[in-house]
Amino acid sequence: MPLIVEPNLPAPDAFYETLIDTHCGLTDEQSAEMNAALILLLANHIGDMGIIREALQRARQSVQP
Repeated sequence: MPLIVEPNLPAPDAFYETLIDTHCGLTDEQSAEMNAALILLLANHIGDMGIIREALQRARQSVQP
């Protein structure tokens, strides 16, 4: 299965709101730790190293130099 890059969330605004709410009250360090935990959980759920590598590469390319 290829990495899905087209919009795939039925309610993207609800996802964003939930993500922001989950960070509410956390320090920057705690937010970074939570993001790392979320990434590891989702990578485990995906379970396909090829897809994970592609997602990491695309995410890295999205960062401004």
